[in-house]
Amino acid sequence: MKLRYVLAALSLATFGFSSAALAASCGNTATGFEIWKQDFARTAKRAGVKRAGLAALGQARYANRTIAADRNQKSFRYSLDKFMAIRGANTIVAQGRRHKARNATFYAALEQTYGVPAGILISIHGMETAFGNYMGDSDVVSAIVTLTYDCRRSEFFEPHAIGALKLVDQGAISPSTKGAKHGELGHTQFLPGNALRFGVDWDGNGRVDFYSFQDALASTAHFLRKKGWRPGKGYQEGEPNFKVLKEWNAATVYQQSLALMGRRIDG
Repeated sequence: MKLRYVLAALSLATFGFSSAALAASCGNTATGFEIWKQDFARTAKRAGVKRAGLAALGQARYANRTIAADRNQKSFRYSLDKFMAIRGANTIVAQGRRHKARNATFYAALEQTYGVPAGILISIHGMETAFGNYMGDSDVVSAIVTLTYDCRRSEFFEPHAIGALKLVDQGAISPSTKGAKHGELGHTQFLPGNALRFGVDWDGNGRVDFYSFQDALASTAHFLRKKGWRPGKGYQEGEPNFKVLKEWNAATVYQQSLALMGRRIDG
C-alpha cells in the first residue's frame, strides 16, 4: 500500500486507550527506540495486548527503510496522467478484466453482500499489490511500531501498532509477517488497525487471513461499505461514492485513478 494516513484515522478510544497513554518520548532516529518500546509495552498491555503481541513488540527492530520511505514520498504530487502511467493503469485494467471474468461468482457475491462493484475492488487490488504478486518485504510489526515511535505522526500510527500486536495475539499475523514499508499487509495492503477492525473471514475457516485473496477482498468491500459506500450509486467524481474512496487513500490522484480504472473494468 501506498500511504493512506487519513483514510482511517481511527480514534484512540477505539482500542481502549487515550492520548494520555502516550507517555514515552518519540524520536527521529534509532536512539531511544529500545527504551521507548519498554514504555510502549505498558501502553499496549493497558490496551489489551496479550503475551504474544507483547513478545512481538519486544522483538521489533527500528525500521530504517520505513523511515527512509516515509521521508521520500513523491508520486502523489504527480498529475493524474503521469500517476496513472507510472502505476500502469492500462495493465491493471487489462489484467483486471480477466481477473473479474475468472472470479465472476465471487465478485457478484461481494457486491450482493456489501454493495461494492468488482471494478473498484479489482482496481484497489491491482494498484496495491499487482493482484497479489508483490505484497511487500518489510516486517509489518517493526514497520508500524517504528512509525509510532517516530515523531512525525505518532498519534496516527499508535492505533495501528496496537492493532498489529492484537493481530499477533489472534494468530492473524506473526512477528515476521511481511508487508509494505508502512506496515500495510496483505493483498490490498490494510493498515493493521483497519485489518483488526474490518477483517472478514470470507472463506469460513475460522481465521481472517489478509494473505488470502478472498478474505482480503471481502475485507476491502466491508471497509468501504462501513465508510459510507452506497449500493447502486456511482463512484466517479461528483457521484455519491467517490468521496468514500478518500477513506481508502487520501491522495486525490489515487482516488481519481481508482474511479477511472474501475469504470473501465466494470465496463
